[in-house]
Amino acid sequence: MTAFFDHLRERIDRVDSVVSVGLDADPDRIPDFLDDRDLPRWAFNRRIIDATHEHAACYKPNAAFYEDADGWRALRETIAYAHGKDVPVLLDAKRADIGNTSRRYADLLDTADAITVNPYMGRDSLDPFLSREEAGVFVLCRTSNPGGADLQDLELASGEPLYRRVAALADLWNEHGNVGLVVGATAPEELETLRQEVPDLPFLVPGVGAQGGDAEAAVEYGLADGVGLVNSSRGIIFAGEDAPDGDEGAYFGAAGQAARQLQRRLNQFR
Repeated sequence: MTAFFDHLRERIDRVDSVVSVGLDADPDRIPDFLDDRDLPRWAFNRRIIDATHEHAACYKPNAAFYEDADGWRALRETIAYAHGKDVPVLLDAKRADIGNTSRRYADLLDTADAITVNPYMGRDSLDPFLSREEAGVFVLCRTSNPGGADLQDLELASGEPLYRRVAALADLWNEHGNVGLVVGATAPEELETLRQEVPDLPFLVPGVGAQGGDAEAAVEYGLADGVGLVNSSRGIIFAGEDAPDGDEGAYFGAAGQAARQLQRRLNQFR
C-alpha cells in the first residue's frame, strides 16, 4: 500500500478505530452560538474535531459544503487542524473529467490526503489522481443511495452488473497501491461479493449512520488486511441538536459520544 494507506493503517492501529467522521458542515444546521461568525464552518469543524479525534481514523469533508470563497478557506483550516491531530483527511469530491480539467481537480490532493472519484468517464479521466502515488483514490462503485441501482445494477453483455465491472477495473488501476472503493453499507450483499472479487482493495463504507446501513457487514467486508473506513456524517456531527439551546459543551459532547459509540459498535465485529 502507498503513503495514505500506510498512514491510515497506523492511525487505525493507534486509536483502535475504523470510524470516518464526515464533516458535512451544512451552514443551515450550524448552531448560532459559535463565536466565529466570519468562518462558522471552520469554527464548527474545529470543535467537532476536538470532540471526536480520539475516536476517528479519518475525517471526510464533503466538498459540496465548502464550494464558495469562505468555504474553501474553512476547508483549508479544517484540513490543517485535522493534520495537527495526526488524522488523515479524505475529501469527498467525486471528481473526474478530461485533460486539463481533471489535472486541476487533482490539485485538491495538494491539501487533502485522499479523494473520492467518479469512474464514469474511464481510466484517462482518473490518471491525474492515480498518478499521485502518495494519495488515496476511492473509486465510486456501489453507492448507498437508493437511486444508485439505476445505473450500477445494469447488466452488461458479460452478465455482470456494472458495479462489479467498476470494481474489477479499479483493481487493475491499482498499480501504485493507492486505490480503494466506495461501497455503501446499505448493500451488504454487494459488499460481500465485492470483497471476494477484489480482496486487496480497502473500502470506504458510507451509510452506517443516518442511512441505517449494516454495521457488521461494513466491518466484515469493508476492511482489506485491517484497512478500511466506515463513515458516519450527520449521525455524529449533528448528534447534539437536541442539546439545550446555547449549551456548547453538551452539543459537541454529544458528537464525541456518538463517535465513541460508533467506534465501539464497529469494533465488536473487527
